[in-house]
Amino acid sequence: MESKQLGKTGISVSAIGLGGMPMSISNRPPESQSIAVIHHALDLGITFIDTADSYCQDELDKHHNERLIHKALNSYKGDVSRMIVATKGGLMRPNGSWTRNGSPEHLRQTIRASFEALGGNKPIDIWQYHAPDSNYTIEKSLAPAKEAVADGLIRFVGVSNFSVEQIKRSRDVVDIVSVQNQYSPWQRQPETDGVLKYCEQEELTFLPWSPFGGSRRHSDLQDIPVIAQLAKEKGVSVYNIVLAWLRSKSPCILPIPGASKTSSIEDSVRAIDVKLSEQEVEKINQAT
Repeated sequence: MESKQLGKTGISVSAIGLGGMPMSISNRPPESQSIAVIHHALDLGITFIDTADSYCQDELDKHHNERLIHKALNSYKGDVSRMIVATKGGLMRPNGSWTRNGSPEHLRQTIRASFEALGGNKPIDIWQYHAPDSNYTIEKSLAPAKEAVADGLIRFVGVSNFSVEQIKRSRDVVDIVSVQNQYSPWQRQPETDGVLKYCEQEELTFLPWSPFGGSRRHSDLQDIPVIAQLAKEKGVSVYNIVLAWLRSKSPCILPIPGASKTSSIEDSVRAIDVKLSEQEVEKINQAT
């Protein structure tokens, strides 16, 4: 497995990560299947897993994905010492919906709950503020993260769904190592809003969420002729082409495709060996 540096931490992680969300939201697979997916990802050399306290079905199910990942890592027969688990806090799931909650009190509570859900015996590798809440300043919302770093509950901090200005404000509060924003063939805002360029300049790891457009659009990749044609020519899946395209955009990008089947994460890892020429990248740019 190819590796890359995690921000400026000096820590090496796999160049493709695993997104845990599909294993814990509605229509999730049986737990045994999800654990098999995580184990297979580790077998393939993946050392980075992305999760969140809100990857669950509703508030009664909160922290489901974190507990699942801990159970999978705890039962894995191989070495997990190099594993980095990045979680998030700041979204609520009332009745299955998604709402923001940047209350410092809530974030203090959920950081502690995430720490326990992930085992409670070492700091959370990366805790990310899931999305800014306009009811609270970024400074107030991130104060609990700074406290948690000092208290040994969190090792590194990241942000998600943030603009360049918001990232800068965050860095005035606490050191930031990663930014997780939406980025796919249908959502290319990081290229134009300055976030991707800023991450590259400042050596922050950029984690593109929903790289295939989410559950509603991933099957539409077949309908983008240039992507379908390149996949056919190279003998790979359209998902491989998209991951290779994302990776070509910047060395700071670490894709975290979700998976709920072993075949899915196996396919995603194949993208490591897919190389796109500048002309092929430009064709995709034009088509999307």
